[in-house]
Amino acid sequence: MVKVEEYMTRNVCYVSPEDTVRDVIELIKKTSHDTFPVVSKGKVVGIVSVHDLIGRDENERIENIMVRREKMITTRPDANIRDVGRLMFRTGFSKLPVIDEEDRLLGIITNTDVIRSQIEKTTPEKLNKIVDAYRKLGFNVKVYTDTIPVNKIRPTQGKIYEDELQGRIYELKRGLAEPIIVIKKKDRDDQYILVDGHHRAVACNILKIPTLEAYVIEIDTDRKLGIERTADSLGLKSIEDIEIVDEENNDSCGIYELTSKRNHIT
Repeated sequence: MVKVEEYMTRNVCYVSPEDTVRDVIELIKKTSHDTFPVVSKGKVVGIVSVHDLIGRDENERIENIMVRREKMITTRPDANIRDVGRLMFRTGFSKLPVIDEEDRLLGIITNTDVIRSQIEKTTPEKLNKIVDAYRKLGFNVKVYTDTIPVNKIRPTQGKIYEDELQGRIYELKRGLAEPIIVIKKKDRDDQYILVDGHHRAVACNILKIPTLEAYVIEIDTDRKLGIERTADSLGLKSIEDIEIVDEENNDSCGIYELTSKRNHIT
């Protein structure tokens, strides 16, 4: 089960009941956030969003316009993030404060966090399916976890998507990245063939992180694997060969063009 605490933002901007509409407007300008928990004496007592400010006098206090605690929807850090996602979908709320048993603010979870938690997840089922497939082909397979050099990863997917890439960068910066899945031929330490986790590997490369956690499927063979032939046909030798596709603008560009011209990603 993926818990809320794995994806929530812990450093939360909040306001007090005594703050004014003007104070919150200035905070919106400073942070670009549109929703803030209201905290008094260390406890969450309400929540206020940009919609609550419309038509209000700038000197009006937040306690007069906030949604009060008894009418708020909140969540706990150990809640299942998929359940929280369903709750958001039903209620229409895009941000939920994360609190403890005494209503103290621990973080905030957004619908974007929920989506990111479900994209490109490495699950035990996914790993087992890959391992079982190679065993059924007659290969002697060994599975273990390891920290591998990014510059020794050979991709097998020619394109990735920019929106998902930003999610992986976000996770890496917060230390939340899932392990990738790679294949390593026995007695060969110069190459890891990437099976799952292309967005994570590219994000790691962009952030200049030299290593990445991985599930390593070690195969005892000298034969060229089908997945290697796929990489050959696509002309893929290293992470730098992967193209990043911007679906919204229907264009693509190489990694180094992306990092030099679109600095918002890094």
